[in-house]
Amino acid sequence: MTEQTEPTITPFGFLAPTPPEGVAPAPAPDATWEFPGGRAWVYLSNSKFGLKRPVLISDGFENGPSSLNVLWDGMERKDFPFVSELRGRGYDLIIIGYDERNASILENAKVATAAIHRAIAERVGQSPLAVGGFSMGGLVTRYALAKMEAENDDHETALYFSIDSPHRGAWVPIGLQALAHFMTATPKLSEQINSAAARQLLWRHIETVEGTPAEDELRTKFLDELKRVGGWPSIPRKIGFANGAGDGTGNGVKPGVDAVKVTSGWFTDTDLRTQKSGDGQLVARLKGLFQDKSIRTSGLPDIDGAPGGTLETFGIAGEALKKTGKTEIKETTVCFVPTVSALALRDLDETEDLYAPVGSREGEESELDAFAFAPANEGHSHMSEHLATFIFQNLPE
Repeated sequence: MTEQTEPTITPFGFLAPTPPEGVAPAPAPDATWEFPGGRAWVYLSNSKFGLKRPVLISDGFENGPSSLNVLWDGMERKDFPFVSELRGRGYDLIIIGYDERNASILENAKVATAAIHRAIAERVGQSPLAVGGFSMGGLVTRYALAKMEAENDDHETALYFSIDSPHRGAWVPIGLQALAHFMTATPKLSEQINSAAARQLLWRHIETVEGTPAEDELRTKFLDELKRVGGWPSIPRKIGFANGAGDGTGNGVKPGVDAVKVTSGWFTDTDLRTQKSGDGQLVARLKGLFQDKSIRTSGLPDIDGAPGGTLETFGIAGEALKKTGKTEIKETTVCFVPTVSALALRDLDETEDLYAPVGSREGEESELDAFAFAPANEGHSHMSEHLATFIFQNLPE
């Protein structure tokens, strides 16, 4: 009798947009600065004048090293040519990348700090810096700048900006986290969910299939360390952008419904469901040849459909499961960074807090000095003209 083994599935992830295939190479940078743990790619506005008005943008979360080609593609070749417009306005772009994007935020902040120091040293003149990042990159640079201030290290930065950064936490459905741990033939998926950065980013996390959703110990330690250095940099103006809607409109995903159902093959009867508030809510039934797990949650809000920057995580999981047998994908999208998280406005514990329109509560204030949000829920970290204009309007002279 031939021993049956679980099929191997090409690795995929739940904490970042799927990298595009066949990305064209980025133009050669004017300089590449190498640091322990990462590097920075420098694109001058005018090579004759040197580095005069630096804008530093940090990469966000993924597995493995940062890809200049993917970063350039996302910033320049999608809906809006951000890099061309930025340089056309006389600003120099410095893209910060990492050797391992799922490493601890505290470790990658060392790379961001080194890039800030190098920019100051290479700068011609006295124009202040603008420093920020996409998604996790906004947290990396937030911590780096705050820590520099706590250590009396002058960062010479006039503007801090974050782009759909999870200041109050990011969300991956518990059923999908459980699936990552359940699919033992694809260990890199579980490793991604359990990486240092994922534990620090996720509002609720489970380490194993049997785990209880909770704030991970590494997230608690990161938040404590962030608080120790002041929480935010106090010198620069602080702005943030959310890829989610601000009027309380969700993304259309209903709570407590089937998202993905497997009807044949290795994982027959596996069922992934959207998150619903209440106790004992079934969010996944995971079935394999030798395993059968029911995943339930209690005390979580209706967060999958909340206003916020989206990822196609149910769709990604469904397409992967299709390779093992017949699979129905009924929902593709999930809220990854709620609008209120990207705007540092509210915690994520209550459904009503997630869906209440921005500005609808008397006396409520963001921790940011200014913010903006997308006209409608859109893909996480998506570069649009609306986002670019908001950044351009706030850049230092």
